[in-house]
Amino acid sequence: MPYLIDGHNLIPKIGLRLDEPDDELELAHLLQEFARMRRQQIDVYFDGAPPASAGTRKLGTVTGHFISRGQTADSAMRARLNNLGKSAKNWTVVSSDREVQNAAKVNGAKFISSEEFVKLLRTTLSNSSKTNPQDKKLSTQEVEEWLRLFESKK
Repeated sequence: MPYLIDGHNLIPKIGLRLDEPDDELELAHLLQEFARMRRQQIDVYFDGAPPASAGTRKLGTVTGHFISRGQTADSAMRARLNNLGKSAKNWTVVSSDREVQNAAKVNGAKFISSEEFVKLLRTTLSNSSKTNPQDKKLSTQEVEEWLRLFESKK
């Protein structure tokens, strides 16, 4: 199920700081790994973009929507949910903002709080490091078996 994420609502919940210049990029990197592992589409909305930076762009596997100053990510997310129509039921909205959650509910989308999503994100990312084959250590017996295999090929 794809995610529609209120980026600036999520940033402080994940332990990043909104006043950092690369906070959006740091969040996008975390979301890219999450999207890759879960094989899910993610659209993340950030408000307060300067006019020259406003717009939509791909950040790897994540689509970033940078909403210009004077508008809000909340209103852009509500508009997106309205435009999704009946397919909104296939999306999960991530925000702790009551208005955004209400828009999700009205449009039939699922929603979870940013705090709940942080738990899911951390669990997913920690499981990835546990199952990453590069991180797996070989036992002494496995090393000896590989050495025998390579020596027998000589």
